[in-house]
Amino acid sequence: MYWSLTKISLFFFILVLAFSCAPNEKKTGQTYIVCTTGMIKDAVENIVGDKAKIEALMGPGVDPHLYKATQGDLQKLQQADVIVYNGLFLEGKMGEILQKLKRKKTVIAMAELVPNETYLNNTEFQGAVDPHIWFDVELWKQATELLSNELVKSDSSNQNYYRSNTEKFILQLDSLHKAVEYQTNRIPDKKRVLVTAHDAFGYFGRAYDIEVRGLQGISTLSEFGLRDISNLVDYITTKNIPAIYTETSVSKKAIQAVLEGCRSQGHEVVIGGSLYSDAMGEEGTYEGTYIGMVDSNVKKIVSGLILDSKKEKND
Repeated sequence: MYWSLTKISLFFFILVLAFSCAPNEKKTGQTYIVCTTGMIKDAVENIVGDKAKIEALMGPGVDPHLYKATQGDLQKLQQADVIVYNGLFLEGKMGEILQKLKRKKTVIAMAELVPNETYLNNTEFQGAVDPHIWFDVELWKQATELLSNELVKSDSSNQNYYRSNTEKFILQLDSLHKAVEYQTNRIPDKKRVLVTAHDAFGYFGRAYDIEVRGLQGISTLSEFGLRDISNLVDYITTKNIPAIYTETSVSKKAIQAVLEGCRSQGHEVVIGGSLYSDAMGEEGTYEGTYIGMVDSNVKKIVSGLILDSKKEKND
């Protein structure tokens, strides 16, 4: 099934190449940069400012693991001067298309710029790594600096402008990292467990000393069953975890089943909020920025996990 879908996407891509009236024509005189996710678009915008036209293919609530490129997306990719994607198989169904485009234009896999030793390995599939590097703010900062270097190579005439913008954004990321450390340090040791719909927060857990459990693996393409739900329910109940979390880009049904399972065992657990995992909030909102996305997540996580501790102090 996977290969048939990929072949269909490639077929449409070939049609775009063959029949587009002006495949390399740009709508403006600016550099045209196409990004896959909102997080990458945010990084690119902070680097290049108003020197380029920037678009993201995947908007709020979109799961990149399951995303299939439309014919309109393929046209944008063909017209782009530069393409920036995450890599590490986050955009699973688009991987072959992006590899083919590397032969004729600048295509950058942002997550693959950082050293291999910084990756979290996936225990389910040998050789696979976790692609969700943006939840470690320090690691995302490193990726942003390396991305800036790559964008300078593609547009050296604006290198001073790009580097100045990057330095300003890096300072903001430094402040964000310190704020996340301060907030997460408020969580008591015995409550430092984050349970979510899929295992997107591994880098967050490693960076800020929080154990992370996801019902699904690092990709929402992975399947789960009743045993997975039962095992997670037992874990939450044994650990007396006060809150679990849904995700804006993943169906809430699975976590709802976990919630009901906990309650059937007499353990009262709440949904601590819906976290931004593989997609940011609506464009034009605070949560529609990388900094706002991370800040919003951390506030929900901390609030939910210290809830039970507050109640214990009052008793």
